[in-house]
Amino acid sequence: MASSLEFHHVADPMWKLYSRAARKKRSTPKPVNPSAIPALEARLYGASSDPARVKEYAELCGFEKPLAYPLTWPHILAFPLHMRLLTDPAFPLPLLGLVHLRNSITQHRQVHHGENLDVHCKLADPVLTSRGLEFDIRTEVFSSGRLVWSEISTNLFRQKSTTVHSDRKQAGATKELPTYSMSSSLSAPESIGRRYGRVSGDINPIHMHALTARAFGFPRAIAHGMWTKARSIALLQHQQDWQQGPVEIETAFKKPLFLPGRATLNWESTKSRTNFQLLNAKGDAPHIVGSIRWL
Repeated sequence: MASSLEFHHVADPMWKLYSRAARKKRSTPKPVNPSAIPALEARLYGASSDPARVKEYAELCGFEKPLAYPLTWPHILAFPLHMRLLTDPAFPLPLLGLVHLRNSITQHRQVHHGENLDVHCKLADPVLTSRGLEFDIRTEVFSSGRLVWSEISTNLFRQKSTTVHSDRKQAGATKELPTYSMSSSLSAPESIGRRYGRVSGDINPIHMHALTARAFGFPRAIAHGMWTKARSIALLQHQQDWQQGPVEIETAFKKPLFLPGRATLNWESTKSRTNFQLLNAKGDAPHIVGSIRWL
């Protein structure tokens, strides 16, 4: 039976959740089995968004549509609930040991400014793979009782395992990089990690500064995966072939984008689908790969 946490209007403050994460051990002495991932749920009722914060987020990611929330904004609204689940005493893994592998967003309709939303999140589908233990955070956002937006974020905890139950198919997994006819450049300034961290609440040290990133084995700070996804979507929304209506956007996170950095977004569109990849400056390795499917 799932253990459910309920909040009204606002979730736990982020400083409290990061304090809890800092006190948690960074490693576990033994491999963690899927059965150890608890059936935790968190619900936030009557959530609203500060217009100034939404505006800052939209400008930071490059979104321009003023009448509706940016397509990725509900992820920011749900992020405190994600943090609450991952820092719960019953959750056995350290927050700073997790790797964000994949993210799939389905927007059933545009979410407009001023809507009060109910946000439901839960831990789901833990499985052992060749790389370690994977699990999902599933999010659903409702307006007046109707589902308007949903998301699956897949995370990995690296560990050695003698038993592999599954090797999940990764979005955009391929041996060779495809060639797409359309392209646009993307610039990620050194400060983008701190600026995005401030507006999103995700202040993981690997994104904040080169000094804090080095403590976790990175030579420089790296861009947030969800910023690179949002920035890529914003660039694609500016194109003539962007459609309106329900849409699903699947993304796999690959090589980190070091800050400051430049990348190239390549894509190819058909009537019902767009495949895209964000490549490094040399053009020989992807930061993210994904697809947009119109429903």
